[in-house]
Amino acid sequence: MVRILLVEDDENLGFLVQDNLESEGYAVQLCADGLTGLRVFGQQTFDLCILDVMLPVVDGFTLAQEIRKINTSVPLIFLTAKSQPDDRIHGLRLGADDYLTKPFRLEELNLRLKAILKRTFISPIPNTIITFGQSRLDYPNLLLWVQNQKLQLTQKEADVLRMLCLQLNTIVKRELILKTIWEDNGYFVARSMDVFISKLRKYLRPDQSLRISTIHGVGYKLEELSNASK
Repeated sequence: MVRILLVEDDENLGFLVQDNLESEGYAVQLCADGLTGLRVFGQQTFDLCILDVMLPVVDGFTLAQEIRKINTSVPLIFLTAKSQPDDRIHGLRLGADDYLTKPFRLEELNLRLKAILKRTFISPIPNTIITFGQSRLDYPNLLLWVQNQKLQLTQKEADVLRMLCLQLNTIVKRELILKTIWEDNGYFVARSMDVFISKLRKYLRPDQSLRISTIHGVGYKLEELSNASK
C-alpha cells in the first residue's frame, strides 16, 4: 500500500483529501502543521508527500527543504492558494514533482498523483532493514545487530539511529533531531538527546567501521570510516 503524508492546516480540506485518497486505496497520514509533519516524516516511511505551502509553525517550503535532508527522492506535491509564477518556480527549485493551486478538483489531484507514482514508485522504500558498516537496523522491530549481536532498542534510540543512518556520512543538525523526535529543543531535552547519542556509541563500539562524530555547535554525523577517510 502506498503511504502518503498529507500536511494541510485547513481542517475541512485536510479531511476531505484524506478521505478521498483513502477511498482510492492509499494509506494517508494527515498533519495540521509543518512541525508535526516533519516529526512524523522522520519517524515513519512515506512514498509521497502532499504539502500545503501556507502552514503554521513551519511553512510548506521550509518543510520540503527539511524533508529533502532526510530523503532526497520522495515525491512532493505542493498545494497552495497562491498562483504567482515565482511561488511555482520556488517550489520546483525545491524539488517539487507537481504544484496544485487551490481550489482544485479531487479528481485532478488523483490523476496527478497517479502519474507521479507511475513514474517514480517501484516498491515501498526499502528501509525496513538498514545496513550500515557491519551493522543492521530493523527499525519497525526496534532491533539492532552489531556484528551478529542483537540489541533491543527503545523507540527513541531507534528513531535517532534511523535519522543518522538515512544521512550516513552527513551532518544531522541537533535542532532537526530535537524537533523531529522530541518536538522540543529546550536545554533539558537536548541533554537527554546527548545521553541517547552516548548509548548509541556504546552499542556500535564493536563495529570499528562506524563512528558517531560530534560536530560541536552543529550536530552529529554517523560515519563509515572507509568512506570518511577518503
